[in-house]
Amino acid sequence: MILTPSARRRLYRGGHPNRLARAMNRLSAAMFSSGFLSPSHAVTLEVTGCRSGRTVACPLVLTTYDGERYLVSMLGRGANWVANVRATDGYAVLRRRRREPVRLVEVDPGDRAPILRRFLALAPGARAHVPVDQHAPLAEFERIAADYPVFRVCGRSEEESR
Repeated sequence: MILTPSARRRLYRGGHPNRLARAMNRLSAAMFSSGFLSPSHAVTLEVTGCRSGRTVACPLVLTTYDGERYLVSMLGRGANWVANVRATDGYAVLRRRRREPVRLVEVDPGDRAPILRRFLALAPGARAHVPVDQHAPLAEFERIAADYPVFRVCGRSEEESR
């Protein structure tokens, strides 16, 4: 589905998905989990909801930068999945054809700029939500980095050995 940037922003007015966006996200999460008809960097994040206690599935773009994998919140720090990841101390599951238990470690805002730029190159749907052009200099990304959480994806055993 091709949407204008303003239509994309309306789907997430107030930083949270409306009814249509939630339905589209459920469909995307199912597609991304199966790996069927979805980009190779598309994944589904499963994390325990901090209020409901139920598993919540969220379709995301897995960004690779400098040999590491990252998840970025296109809606900023108010996104529900960010609150859920923080509440579970980073423990979650990534799905794409298989389940991968992971630990998500939040990246310091000073280190986020190049990851955010790479994210926008991979996630055209996110460009409407991030107030910087994907081709902007890193200084522009540094200016907004504190507002857009980035999590490094670690294998559970990898994180415990660090």
